Amino acid sequence: MDEKYILVNDVGTTGVRAVIFDRETDVVCEVYREIPQIFPQPGWTEQDPAVLFEGCMEVTRKALEESGIKPAEIAAMGIATQRATSMIWDAETGEPVYNAITWQDTRMSDACEKVNRSAMFKLLHLAGGAYQRIAHLSEGLRRNLVGKLLITAAHFTVTPAQSSAHARWVLDNVPGAAEKAAAGKLRLGTVDTWLVWNYTRGAVHATDFSNVSATGLYDPFGMRWSPLLLKPFGLPGGLVFPEIRETAGDFGVTEAFGDPIPIRCVVADQQAALFGEACFEKGSVKCTNGTGSFIDVNTGEEPMASIHRLTPLIAWKLEGKTTYMMEGIISSAGSSVQWLRDNLQIIKDAAESQDLARACEDCGGVYVVPAFTGLTAPYWDPYARGTVIGLTRATTKEQVVRATLESIAYQCKDVIEAMQKDTGMAVRRIKADGGASANDFLLQFLADILDAEVERPQVLEATALGAAFFTGIAAGMWKYPHDILRIRRVDRVFKPAMDAETREKLYAGWKKAVQRASHWA
Repeated sequence: MDEKYILVNDVGTTGVRAVIFDRETDVVCEVYREIPQIFPQPGWTEQDPAVLFEGCMEVTRKALEESGIKPAEIAAMGIATQRATSMIWDAETGEPVYNAITWQDTRMSDACEKVNRSAMFKLLHLAGGAYQRIAHLSEGLRRNLVGKLLITAAHFTVTPAQSSAHARWVLDNVPGAAEKAAAGKLRLGTVDTWLVWNYTRGAVHATDFSNVSATGLYDPFGMRWSPLLLKPFGLPGGLVFPEIRETAGDFGVTEAFGDPIPIRCVVADQQAALFGEACFEKGSVKCTNGTGSFIDVNTGEEPMASIHRLTPLIAWKLEGKTTYMMEGIISSAGSSVQWLRDNLQIIKDAAESQDLARACEDCGGVYVVPAFTGLTAPYWDPYARGTVIGLTRATTKEQVVRATLESIAYQCKDVIEAMQKDTGMAVRRIKADGGASANDFLLQFLADILDAEVERPQVLEATALGAAFFTGIAAGMWKYPHDILRIRRVDRVFKPAMDAETREKLYAGWKKAVQRASHWA
């Protein structure tokens, strides 16, 4: 049997990588390139769409050259991307009408706030809030479709991170864009859609269900483009939206590297990580610890509404079946360790934080609440600010470092407790990936404070691995789920070793610290 390989483009916010995997998902070659961000004004964050595609071409070409693997030996290619970053381009020329506006951009904050204060949204919040108050009384009230929609409506808002807001800004501010859109000449897409369009030379204008569910354009409950989400921004306004295909599906063929390579997957980054961690069963949880932490739970074949303001999303659609998930986002995880390194300068590199944390028996009552830009799930307090509390003359830098690492675990516990209440499913084991999960102290404390086992895979870059799995399934290289479960390898399992009294005391202190940090600005 001829050896075949899987090629993945993993496109993040700060860089792109090409990874070539063999049949056992060993990495044959990996090439990375940073992608510059553009900041035209405070709060504006953009990327050049041409540079995004050129970067993918460059790293892929280098990976093929360095590995000596020919395009004909690639069974298929997959693309995993950052979510919600979007762009609009001319279908005739293939040229973007404006830069990609990223998920971090806030230029439409005022416009979104105006929508959120509108009579329609106030009515939604009022009706949803009234239903949510009685939904606590019965699981049946939370599980029926109408109930889910009302609970979601209770705290539903539009945000400047959504593709709908990006599209409205482009149509209103780029000369000629609205007229071209009205004539049906403009295409809308997220990063995955743009890359597929370019790789196939305009033959395919498509996305998948995982990406589209994070755009603020799509209703995961009704599985359709959402009139409620489109109407406030006057969309589509003539824009041509992409076709939505299965995550492991047919996205055309690229001849950009010589012999044709079929594209058999596009997937959003966190959904790819959930799949890469083999979270196939309802109730299985993964935690990606990077700059922030993304905690996702597989909720099975139906979406769940969140009383605690977590986000229901489509995880993937595979072999005709849709799988859903619920997500909690923590904005400051690895970035709080960077704060220790770059701002306080009390560590030289992230790896040093582990040794310093282990150098003291405890934090001496010190808590760090890294609310540098507010608190996200489940608090959603943009006015919270970073707080260090419990300092005495005896406090050491080791204790401050330890408290910073512990804050990541406390925030994860906040989200997981909310998930358990929303889903009614107990979490006894989570799978942790991402660069910060290399820290043994962090994962052991996470296991202790959650009173749950924490499993770390051998491959921490679960996003690229998940995309590879989807691609290999579509290419016929692997069978789902059996081959994935066989191939995935575990590095270590961290088991809880903390007594219940200590756990409860520490967590109660954290909750008090969060109260002090709340509503500060």
